[in-house]
Amino acid sequence: MDNFTKLLSSENFILPILIILVGCGTQNGQESNKSDISTVSTNMVYEESLDPNPSDPVLWEDVSGSLNGSFGTTDKRYEKGIPPDIKEVNMQWKGFAWRGERVSAQLLLWSSANRERLKFEWAEFKTDDSKILPASSLKARFIRYVLTDEYAGGCTPHMVEGQKVSLAADVIDEVKELSYFGNTTQPVWISIDVPENVEPGLYSGSLFIRSDSGDQLEFLIELEIGNAVLPDPSEWSYHLDLWQNPSAVARYHDVTPWSDEHYAYLEPLIRRLANAGQKVITTSIIDRPWNGQTQDAYRGMIEWRKKEDGSWQFDYSIFDEWIEFVEKCGINEQINCYTMIPWGNRFLFYDEAKAIVDTLVAMPGTKAYEDHWKDFLVDFTEHLKEKGWYEKTAIAMDERPVEYMEKVIEFVGRTVPGLKITLAGGYHPEIEDDLYDMCVASNQKIPEDVIARRTAAGKHTTYYTCCVEAFPNNFTFSPPAESTWQAWHAANKGYTGFLRWAYMSWVLEPLKDSRFRNWPAGDTYFVYPEARSSIRFERLREGIQDFEKIRILRQKLKSDDSPEAKENLDRLEEHLKKYEISVLEDVPAEEMLLEGKRIINLISKQEL
Repeated sequence: MDNFTKLLSSENFILPILIILVGCGTQNGQESNKSDISTVSTNMVYEESLDPNPSDPVLWEDVSGSLNGSFGTTDKRYEKGIPPDIKEVNMQWKGFAWRGERVSAQLLLWSSANRERLKFEWAEFKTDDSKILPASSLKARFIRYVLTDEYAGGCTPHMVEGQKVSLAADVIDEVKELSYFGNTTQPVWISIDVPENVEPGLYSGSLFIRSDSGDQLEFLIELEIGNAVLPDPSEWSYHLDLWQNPSAVARYHDVTPWSDEHYAYLEPLIRRLANAGQKVITTSIIDRPWNGQTQDAYRGMIEWRKKEDGSWQFDYSIFDEWIEFVEKCGINEQINCYTMIPWGNRFLFYDEAKAIVDTLVAMPGTKAYEDHWKDFLVDFTEHLKEKGWYEKTAIAMDERPVEYMEKVIEFVGRTVPGLKITLAGGYHPEIEDDLYDMCVASNQKIPEDVIARRTAAGKHTTYYTCCVEAFPNNFTFSPPAESTWQAWHAANKGYTGFLRWAYMSWVLEPLKDSRFRNWPAGDTYFVYPEARSSIRFERLREGIQDFEKIRILRQKLKSDDSPEAKENLDRLEEHLKKYEISVLEDVPAEEMLLEGKRIINLISKQEL
């Protein structure tokens, strides 16, 4: 392997090396996805980017020098340099939750004076008859600001002169305390993870915010917990597919790819994803399936070696260990392998006879293409069967021409019959039946009977957004409710889930500047280094919970012949019809969700 070692730092190719696997850790000695696991140090404090639009001091002239606070709404990103638009201060929050659900709230702090070290305190929450919601169920975290931009045409050059630049509240930090600077708004994100086994009831308690400057604010929280139970995320039906890019993590933390240190940074990120119900493991069976469209190219996880006699040898070391690692973290339903139709149709491999990394350019359907792939497909299929992964593995393609897809589908079916194929792209009726997992762009129209037939056959039909859609989307400037709205749209259309192409393809400085050269800010990632969550990701997860609630309620109501059940089902279905993308042009996502959540809460209190 000495020749390979010299290539490990090559810009054009990274070959797998054998590693000591860092298994996904445990919490309290037990495997669990009940809560997110983070390895962030409590001292991991960083400085935010300066505000490119400094606050006008005049706006703060009438603001008290005391520490002010109020609950706000999770539907809004509050501007840092402007006093929050709070018409009436609200120190009490009320909510309703299923057992097993996570609910969120946002509160705001502001003052015209600095404060030393803000920190949180709370105790267990109780009912009047002394039932207890453990203190560990609640988390309070500071929201931090990152640079963002604007839609600006979507799939166009960004970070160019003339485009709007501002700060957006998005990062949900993990630090336990934070200094406050006057004349700014400091949001706080509250999460309550309700245990499945907690007793139903009305729980109340207080969250205190104190500073070393002598301030104390008390916020009252009242949570009604119903009888209904939301299953563990591993049991959710929603087919969530956010692509993982391990190379970005290695680059950001400056660690050797696939080293123990690399896996240590990956672990909390993958656990957070599993806790959102992720179903798919992203793998790269070739190097650079999308060339270099992200800050960090997706690097190959399988070594392709052409021997001197013309035969092929494949090393699956990294591929295997990545899958085993992610499975231990709780994601184990599907393995997507990118790709047999890369951008540019370029395939890299090591040629022993030439002692170089060589490149083949070949189009699907040609003899050169099939000669290159045939041995791999046969060997790869056998390997998958030996590992017990064959039934859940698919060759995955992304936005490839239908004529290429037809050729590859025919070739794979002829070479290794039964190997699954997926496509994210346009809707093509001529190949729909050949796709196990068909993900369409949000503007595509699929007949209802096609979706129903596919679902009945155990196939997935999902949708995706990217730089094309101004809304609904998940940019750092997008209205937060749109991330939740996306799952309601899936419930309306009959989709089984949602795909987005980038969970953690970080930009150069993701904690400070979410902009990227090619697409709107935030397009390339949902979460931040050290597994910090985001407003976008928490609201996305909230929508998935709603999708599961809708599924459970539909099943319950359809099995009940009573007039009340029929009335509730009709009310729910009628409301879901509103979740069409065109409606968002006139009706904000948060307005639809406010009504929708009221409906499912009302039905769940009656039926479950």
